[in-house]
Amino acid sequence: MSKYKIVFSVMMFFLIREIYAQNPVIQTHYTPDPAPMVYKDRMYIYTGDDVPGFDFYYMTKWRVYSSADMVNWTDHGAPISLETFSWAMDRAWASQCIERNGKFYWYTCVQTVQNNMAIGVAVGNSPTGPFKDAIGKPLVTTGSWSNIDPTVYIDDDGQAYMYWGNSKLFYVKLNADMVSYSGDIVEVPLTVETFGGVPRQRPMPGQSNQSTQTAPTVPNKDMFVEAPWFYKHSGIYYQMFAGMEKGKECLSYSTSTGATGPWKYQGRIMVDQPTNSFTNHGGIIDFKGKSYLVYHTALLPGGGSYGRSTAIEEFKYNADGTIPNINISREGPVAVANIDPYKRTEAETIAWSAKCKTDEDDKAGVYVSEIRSGGFIKVKSVDFGTTAPKNFTASLAAGLDGGILEVYVDSVNGPKLASINLTRTGGWNKWKIFNSEITADVTGIRDLYFSFKGKNLTAGRRLFNFDYWLFKK
Repeated sequence: MSKYKIVFSVMMFFLIREIYAQNPVIQTHYTPDPAPMVYKDRMYIYTGDDVPGFDFYYMTKWRVYSSADMVNWTDHGAPISLETFSWAMDRAWASQCIERNGKFYWYTCVQTVQNNMAIGVAVGNSPTGPFKDAIGKPLVTTGSWSNIDPTVYIDDDGQAYMYWGNSKLFYVKLNADMVSYSGDIVEVPLTVETFGGVPRQRPMPGQSNQSTQTAPTVPNKDMFVEAPWFYKHSGIYYQMFAGMEKGKECLSYSTSTGATGPWKYQGRIMVDQPTNSFTNHGGIIDFKGKSYLVYHTALLPGGGSYGRSTAIEEFKYNADGTIPNINISREGPVAVANIDPYKRTEAETIAWSAKCKTDEDDKAGVYVSEIRSGGFIKVKSVDFGTTAPKNFTASLAAGLDGGILEVYVDSVNGPKLASINLTRTGGWNKWKIFNSEITADVTGIRDLYFSFKGKNLTAGRRLFNFDYWLFKK
């Protein structure tokens, strides 16, 4: 193949990806262990925060994202971190948030100052915080490294349950206050019939007696490893979990007619998929009449087993309540709502992006940062209605020379709607409103592209920060 054909093939690959890519749904940070929650008319996803460049799961905070349409995700920052818990030392691992009586309870697992894993709970008055440590100590601490990956569900009768585990599966009945429990911690039997087999515990650095691991009962069959996700759908109780397949984790599940079992192993959900990650962890939830699997891959640039990112697939239950096999996709879910461009939209509401990240401060909240020339933000399903807009407004800040923000429709090479030549504003957090007349008519439901360009030839220079945008008729 000639060098010209190779270059053309590469260009076509990135063009196709730009048009169709939707998974992973968040590109500005690594976002492992996603836990979905529906509140009012939005889907919220609570994630971890893989720090790149390490050879283990190094995470110090948790993040929140939300969407009303399943394609554009708004970054709400990192409302809690290891510092939220005075008794925490390391490993801000998997978590889940749930609402009860107007309060939001965020269950986490961390390594304690006593050098074991424990489960804590933070509480807030909104799904995006602020949050604080609810009880000032661990909710569950038994000296075991199996105290990870909490999952919580409130049953129809008001009884709340919390399951968790690594190589072993436990549960407690939470009290109505959601920050304490009654009765003993119960260990759930793991057999071939209940969860596909007895697992070999994954070694944890610093864990003692690693040589005494239990071998799998049936090495060639699935087995419970970690990451339970407990929920109920159409009268059936489900436990999705990370099982094992060909030396890496897959997603499997068991079902029951009761919240505490007995459980029956049903098989695998996501198996033999090119996720580029040893682990898989996620949740299943319904939103606006559709069912979704939220999980993680490591398919972003620089990703891997310690750089994982949230992805989503829509699916339909079989008539008997079983879950079909689900494959990963590049496209992700379709839009279930549209964005109104005539209302303020946060710049950190993103369907796809390149060469930018997000940051936050006390004044602007979360905003798009680290913008570089050649980058862009894609926003899907923007409904302009039947009358074309006349003006475009953006809130921007630049500490140096600034750059050029251009707005396109349909693709980064589509019709240009607006252009702003941004000069320095006096600081990276000194925000200024910029306006541009619309240079092409646009109506109906379209995709928007915000393209970033530099003014000089300095490669890789930081250009500006981007807070919000809107159109005016």
